[in-house]
Order: sequence, then structure tokens, then C-alpha cells
Amino acid sequence: RRLPICGARFRALSRLVSASSVAAVAAMGCANSSGAQAPAPEPTRRRLSVGNVDTSAAVEDGGATSAEEDRGLISALSANNIIELLEQVGETSRRRTSISSETDQGKTSFANKTIQQLGDEIDPVSCGMGYTCRKGLKPESPNQDSWFILKLETLSIYAVFDGHGQKGHDVSNFVKENLPKLIIRDERFRSRDLAPMLKDIFVKMQGLVSAADKMKKLSAQMSGTTATVVLQDHETNKITTAHVADSTAVLARTKGPKKEVEGVALTRDHKPSLRDERARIERAGGRVVFDGYANHRVYAKNARYPGLNMSRCLGDLMGHAECGISCEPEITERQLTPDDSHLLVCSDGVWEFITPNEAAGLVSEFPAAKAMTAAERLAKEAWDRWIREEGGAVVDDITVVLVYLQTGRND
Repeated sequence: RRLPICGARFRALSRLVSASSVAAVAAMGCANSSGAQAPAPEPTRRRLSVGNVDTSAAVEDGGATSAEEDRGLISALSANNIIELLEQVGETSRRRTSISSETDQGKTSFANKTIQQLGDEIDPVSCGMGYTCRKGLKPESPNQDSWFILKLETLSIYAVFDGHGQKGHDVSNFVKENLPKLIIRDERFRSRDLAPMLKDIFVKMQGLVSAADKMKKLSAQMSGTTATVVLQDHETNKITTAHVADSTAVLARTKGPKKEVEGVALTRDHKPSLRDERARIERAGGRVVFDGYANHRVYAKNARYPGLNMSRCLGDLMGHAECGISCEPEITERQLTPDDSHLLVCSDGVWEFITPNEAAGLVSEFPAAKAMTAAERLAKEAWDRWIREEGGAVVDDITVVLVYLQTGRND
């Protein structure tokens, strides 16, 4: 109900709830402005990103063979890891470290996702970083969240990708692997012309997902991912954030003489209920329908798919083609100040029941030397709230990437 998709592909989950509960939700009904009905959410999926979906619709292979340029680019990107790519493009940083999640097929709830570290060995905590990526309570899929950190002397990248749909974990991992490489390869990365670069790269990334789908490397017709990417320029002390969907980035800062901690959202959730987002969807022929519980969802005209509770994302090729879903990121730039203490980039498994102020206050209780503990503590708090609010029926995957921006001062 609170996650991105609910549908026939997930019917096994309905066995977790009584038939009477399902009937009660179905009886609510839900209509858009034209009165058209959408499928009522199954109780265990009403908070998830994808609602009830009619999967009987024919899924096309995307038409003609993917452009040779995209096919060649996918091959080129896969030939080297990001540390090797940095050497190829002449990156001069003496220290280069990449830390990221790796797709695994584990189904154990609250298990931490596999981690890969490349490049120079570092102690993340000594750099003021904490992270965790916890499997939710969704028996039908592995952990679909992915995340990425790149630490250079002059710039760092922090990113979270929250997959949804049957193959959302594959899409989020594909984007996690390739979007940072597109950044590194772009000449504007070295000139620090970051905002226009990021806009173009998100669009290019959507093209690569489409090409990979046509090449049968991915199944992205009705699977996709969020993307939130934060670039921290250590020389100018500026952060640039680009995002689609609802993996929120939050800046924790102190204010006033009492140094009270507040959380400031750097991103807005791309939801179909937003006036500008809804207008674009309806212009493209899509429908926005309230599901009777927690979400407005996007459907194609006269169809019962894709059922997304987000208006922008990467992947979800049918939603982009037929419903006005967009891959264009919103981009913000912010000059950091000594009052800015922490950066949080998290999947919506954190934000469903925790506010930015609450998250900022929680991690601020821990010094930089306990950055990993702070990230784990926030993830556990998110898990506990899902269990309490949803009665143990469902928990979304939970990812926390935490950065202490004033490490020396915190120490």
C-alpha cells in the first residue's frame, strides 16, 4: 500500500492478510477527476511505490533495435570499474575510493546488503561517513535499494536508488553502476558545470535503461528506480543535488543561540498529486487516481498499469511512453555554512514515518566517530515505525547514507 507497485505479480502477499481485509480496502473505491476507477490496493502493498497492476497487457520489446551509440556506450561503461575509469579520464586526485552496494538475492528481513569497496582503502568513519542498506519485509523480492559513494580529494558523490517493480533491484543496480560513470566521463565534471551536466546525464541514463531493456539485459517495462545524487565540491564548499522520485536528501543544521537542530529537505518528492506533475501526466494522456488509502497513483488511459505513486523516475518504460512519467531531474545548488552539520540521503523506507527534523535530531546525538552507529540507529528507528504503523504486514527497504559535513568540529 505504501510501496511503489502493487499488482498481480505480488498476489502472494495477499495471503498475509485476511480476505475480509482485502474486501474492505477494495470497497473503498478510488476515482480520478473523471470518475474512472482504479484497482484498490492490496493491504500489504498500499504504502508501496507500485499499486495493483494489470499485468496481462502485452509488453512490447521497445520497437527497433537500440541505437548503436547507446549499445556501444553500455559496452564501454561495463568494461571498467569507476576507479579504472577515473584513471582513464586523467583524474588527478591522489585518493580515490568508491563504496557501494552490490545486488544480492538475500531474502532475510533487515539483513544488510552486500558492500563493495574499490580504490584506496579508507576507514569510512574517519571520513565522517555512515551507511546501511537494510532488506525490508517484502517476501517476494530481494533488497531493491542501491547506493553509491565516491570520495575524491576535491569532490564527493553520494547517491541512493530505490528500485520498484518485479525487476526493480536490477534497474536500481544498473543505474547505480552506470550513472556515476556517466558523470566521471563528462567534461563538465572537471569544469564543475554540474547542474546542466546532471540534467543531461539523467536523460542519457534513461536512454541507456531503454537500450538495455531492448538488449534483454534488463526488464524495465514496468520496473524502475528513484535516483537522488548529491555532489559535494570540497573546494567551493557547495553541494549540487539532482533527483527524480522520492529518495529524499536532507541537510541537518543548527540554528539560533541554543544551536537547535533542524532538518531541511533538499528535494521534494515527485508525487502525482502535485499540481505541476499532475498537469504534465494528464497532458500526456495519463490518469492520476487516489487509491483510497495513502497514495495518488498514475495509470495509462483506459488501462490498469503502471500504478506508480511517483511522477518521475528512471526505467518504467511503459509509464514514460504512455503516462507522462518523466526522467528529468530537479536540480538545486546550496552553499554550505558552518551551521550545516550532516547530510542524509535516504530511500523512502526512512521517510515514510520519520520527518527530516526527527532524522536530523537523531543522527546529531552521535559524534562523527560514531557515524556508522548513527546510520544504523536511524535505520532501526525507521524499521520499528513501519512495524508499529503497519502491524508487521510490510516494511519497505531502508537505506541511509550519512555524511558529517563538519567532521573536524564534531570530533
